Amino acid sequence: MAISRFKATCLAVLERVRTTRRPLTVTKRGEPIARVVPIEPAPPRDKGAYGAMRDRGREVGDIVGPAAGPEEWDALR
Repeated sequence: MAISRFKATCLAVLERVRTTRRPLTVTKRGEPIARVVPIEPAPPRDKGAYGAMRDRGREVGDIVGPAAGPEEWDALR
C-alpha cells in the first residue's frame, strides 16, 4: 500500500489488520518502508488477589471447633 493511501486511511487500515490478522507492507515510491503486523492477543488479565484461590481448597474435618483439644493447651495445665 502506498504511504499516501496509508496516511489517508490509517485508522481503517489498522482495524483491517487487526481483524484479518494479515500483515500489510507500506511503500514509498514502490519501495517497502514499513510493515504493519497484528500483535499477539494478550493473555487473560489476572483479576488480582481477591478470589485468586477460589475453588482450590478443600474442607477437611471440623472447621468450627478448636484446632486442638484442652489437653494440648499449656495454659490449662
